[in-house]
Amino acid sequence: MSTTVPRTPVSTYRLQITADFDLFAATRQLSYLHALGIDWVYLSPLLAAEPGSTHGYDVVSFEAIDESRGGAAGLAALSAEARRLGLGVLVDIVPNHVGVATPVENAWWWDVLRLGRESAHADSFDIDWNLGDGRVRVPVVGDDDLGEDGRIGNLTVVDGELRYHDNRFPLAPGSADDGADPDTVHARQHYELIGWRRADSELNYRRFFSVNTLAGVRVERPEVFAATHAEIARWFTEGLVDGLRVDHPDGLRDPGRYLDDLARLTGGAYVLVEKILEPGEELLHSWATAGTTGYDVLALLDRVLTDPAGQQPLDELETRLRGAPLDWEQLVLERKRVVATVVLRAETNRIVRELSASPGFDALDRSGGEGSLQEAVAELLACFPVYRSYLPDGREHLDQAFAAARAHRPELAEAFDALEPVLTDPEAPAARRFQQTSGMVMAKGVEDNAFYRSSRLTSLNEVGADPGVFAISVPEFHAAMATRQREWPHAMTALSTHDTKRGEDVRARIATLAELPGIWAETLEVLLGLVPLPDDGFGALLWQAVLGAWPASVEGAPPADLRERLHGYAEKAMREAGDHTTWTDPDPAYEDAVHAAVDAAFDDVRTHQVLTELVERVAAAGWSNALATKLVAITAPGVPDVYQGSELWEQSLVDPDNRRPVDYDRRRELLGQVRESGATWPTSPDDEGAAKLWVTHVALTMRRERPELFEAYTPLEARGSAAEHVLAFDRGGVVTVATRLPVGLAEMGGWGETTISLPDGRWVDALRGVETLAGARSSTTGGASGSAVAVADLMGDLPVALLVKED
Repeated sequence: MSTTVPRTPVSTYRLQITADFDLFAATRQLSYLHALGIDWVYLSPLLAAEPGSTHGYDVVSFEAIDESRGGAAGLAALSAEARRLGLGVLVDIVPNHVGVATPVENAWWWDVLRLGRESAHADSFDIDWNLGDGRVRVPVVGDDDLGEDGRIGNLTVVDGELRYHDNRFPLAPGSADDGADPDTVHARQHYELIGWRRADSELNYRRFFSVNTLAGVRVERPEVFAATHAEIARWFTEGLVDGLRVDHPDGLRDPGRYLDDLARLTGGAYVLVEKILEPGEELLHSWATAGTTGYDVLALLDRVLTDPAGQQPLDELETRLRGAPLDWEQLVLERKRVVATVVLRAETNRIVRELSASPGFDALDRSGGEGSLQEAVAELLACFPVYRSYLPDGREHLDQAFAAARAHRPELAEAFDALEPVLTDPEAPAARRFQQTSGMVMAKGVEDNAFYRSSRLTSLNEVGADPGVFAISVPEFHAAMATRQREWPHAMTALSTHDTKRGEDVRARIATLAELPGIWAETLEVLLGLVPLPDDGFGALLWQAVLGAWPASVEGAPPADLRERLHGYAEKAMREAGDHTTWTDPDPAYEDAVHAAVDAAFDDVRTHQVLTELVERVAAAGWSNALATKLVAITAPGVPDVYQGSELWEQSLVDPDNRRPVDYDRRRELLGQVRESGATWPTSPDDEGAAKLWVTHVALTMRRERPELFEAYTPLEARGSAAEHVLAFDRGGVVTVATRLPVGLAEMGGWGETTISLPDGRWVDALRGVETLAGARSSTTGGASGSAVAVADLMGDLPVALLVKED
């Protein structure tokens, strides 16, 4: 078996490395991944993280791999086994921030708290030392411990540390006399413990979004980059790792420069960026990256399989539920305003401080004072049409934001006039700060809030997608894929990730509602009548989640953990929506009503019946959509990623549900069975996913073993009464044929005389082993661009076909 690893993957398989599934456990599954057809294994963050972290994005030390995840020995073992099997290794890294929830675990943060500006790591963190009189503000104090006299309850000095409940903090040298009052000692420190509610408006260090326990790191400084990437450099020096996925590059001061630094560090290794692109936005070709992690393609895949005819009736349904039409663009603007003025007010204020410090900036007198500057900056952040600019690149987005802000807030015209020359200057500190912040506002306002206030068709409410775009046509999809093949052939294609709001097969089933808007409206009305909710609009979102996660086989009891999972989803969804209850101010009555609806799905006979009847109605169509999405994702241009476990049905909801343990023993067993039996696996939607496993295995293996057949992209035309139900393309010797809109196809009686044009030759369906002749030797109708072949003959009982040219 070859041990030579190509520099670019053909496919990847994402593994969430945790204390319970460490690098040694992952190593034991590599032979299964190779048998599945995978080319590279793709690992979640490995560096030492907060104690008990289940995701690894809260790194506390850049110097070593987390021992609980297997440590250096674990990576060495995994890399050695990967090399034996011919697999590459891709690792997720987190350059933007570090975890500071447990200061004693983060040596750099501990030193900064102990020594303040004199710390060797003071410049490693993005701290505004001028705010707070040189003290880092640490927002951990609860309401009950804030005394009117400024004293803090439950503050003690123990073993040379300042303690607040279970929180431990260092003491500055010489700051604690024997028997000193804890509040007096606290006043002598280089940090100030403040009430947690003050963080959003008064924090003086950059956060990851609104997470106080994740502090921004200044990797734009060469010495900080070197220190934070020393262990990562070792991985490449020792040949342990082949590529990297960069988390949240938009939080960095200069993402382009960072990627150049990373390319030098890794010798030009394969690098992907977790970059969210808005519709029509393009990734900068000047960046040293193979492309994005695939949310942009995920959005296209979902929408090309969504029936555009469902938009109007579903819009009308949401209007009835909410009492007024939902204007998505207006909702986004309003939620981003709240984020910029409340949730991330501290970040907005910091931009204003840097503006005020800009040379020659005298806008305070001319524009009505600092308050109007804050309002103007917040409005610009709210109006910014994409995540961020990279000046001078993206100047057009900033111009759009100024134009929209002036239209919305004409009374701030003078402030905007004063801001424009500074915020359009690529070298201005305030402009760079603004660019780092605009993406935070977008993410918190849209993904973490507005997504939970729109329930028209929730399969569209996904990371990297615009719910305002309901569907795309087959020609639009082909055009996007042709561009991708030409410009970003090695970017990742994702369907499910650790960040998706709904797993790929949840979305595939929910998408069927666009074909059945009347049935959905009737069923939802019955459900809301049986279990009334305070907010019918949120009720629609909740019941779509239940529908998507419910097992296809409705006989017998649902999985034992499903009730708990749905309660967890309901809590997160309603609190993220934030219009009735929030994480910081929950409304027990509202939440009880929502949880009662979840319980009714299991316990109330009539509610359970109505729900399961709907599941039975849509399960087959959802199954068809799921197989179509999977095959197209694997065979379309790009590097397909299989998120852990999603080779079987992926019916997870938002995190942490999508990070549950995976039963690899069962997957290994089932893969052996389907490989032995070939194409004789169940073709019904109520099995555990053998059909999906077979499609995944065959397509992945074909991509890995026959890469020369995937070097082009040519749309294939369908003709006939069911032509709109076909999505087909030729990659240069492999043809993918997938079913669209399966409900409508069934209603018209199937494929009928519908055909697609295949290039002349002998084609074999790798999924079914059935041969098709196209051209003079067959009975099909030939033409200049190929021969018309009956789609019914290609598909058989399946919604997909994978044709390989054998000539």
